[in-house]
Amino acid sequence: MYWDTGNANRVKKTGLAVLTAIVTSLAGQALADGKLKYFTWSGYELPDFNKTFLAAHPDGVEFSMFGDDDDAFTKVKAGFRPDVAHPCYDKVARWNKEGLLQPIDTKRIKNWESIFPTFRNLPDIQAGDGKVWMVPWDWGNTSILYRTDLVKDPEKSWNLLWDKQYAGRMATIDAVHDTPLVAAVLAGVNPFDMSPADLEKVAEKLREQRPLLSAYTTDMTSVQQALASGALVAAMTWNASAVALKKQGVPVEFMNPKEGMLTWTCGYVLLKDATNVDLAYDFINSRLETDAGKYLIEAYGYGSSTSTAFAAVPKETLDNLQLPADPDVMLKTTIFTGPMKQNDDLAKMFEKIKAGG
Repeated sequence: MYWDTGNANRVKKTGLAVLTAIVTSLAGQALADGKLKYFTWSGYELPDFNKTFLAAHPDGVEFSMFGDDDDAFTKVKAGFRPDVAHPCYDKVARWNKEGLLQPIDTKRIKNWESIFPTFRNLPDIQAGDGKVWMVPWDWGNTSILYRTDLVKDPEKSWNLLWDKQYAGRMATIDAVHDTPLVAAVLAGVNPFDMSPADLEKVAEKLREQRPLLSAYTTDMTSVQQALASGALVAAMTWNASAVALKKQGVPVEFMNPKEGMLTWTCGYVLLKDATNVDLAYDFINSRLETDAGKYLIEAYGYGSSTSTAFAAVPKETLDNLQLPADPDVMLKTTIFTGPMKQNDDLAKMFEKIKAGG
């Protein structure tokens, strides 16, 4: 959703009532139709990502979308029960702590060994005895996408999103692991383990930014449209927005800030109450095939978790997308988005500040 900061609280309250009704309805629906229930980000429902699954199970998957990880967690905790969901790594421990997941047997994941070790060995996905809580699938970066004709020779820094000369013409991502994390970096504190004093420093940085923003949002389509029209000159986005606007001929650059881009990885979790477990394994296996990962890279500019997908993409394409063939190369200069110990406190503080507190 894309909204003016002054209306954020009112819109969210209205949305909460609607969400409650939707979740109650979904939770009560019978799940006997034999379709896999897949809960994911918008844009990941494309058939190009799971061709072999659809060949074996035509019309075999039902998609539901979420806006961000916190939205997904809230809906599942409230009673919505998909079979497979697509959160990011930094949230997996939170899902697990609530007892929402069941382990995934890596022996049933055909291309498990093709997943880069960096992702395969992440601490919080380990479930012991050849099992994991999440199968990593995609990875990418979060940074500032800006109009090169409207922002002339900016300092390569996250501070651009705090620049008063562009007040009212900037947007940032409405998620705890994005905007508050960057505020922490700029405030000089460790974003993954903060003291009460550190949290207050982050709060002050966020309060400083709030009046300068047009929007807090996870609706990248609206952000892209606003950047294309010039209504926005800069916004925090993911790789895919840069790819989309460059294809349209919009003069934009995806910044490499001196403080470091954020790098994230997301993947597939199997819900504890999943009713279509065999279908879930078929679906995950299909999405780990080389063609699926190749499409992810070329269409969205995101990295696949598998080395086989990267091997299928021409080097020139990877260079144009600013993607190294080995994620370890990227992680040497970026900030990896892992679990944040003060996530809940930070989330409450962020909500208060967005509302003007």
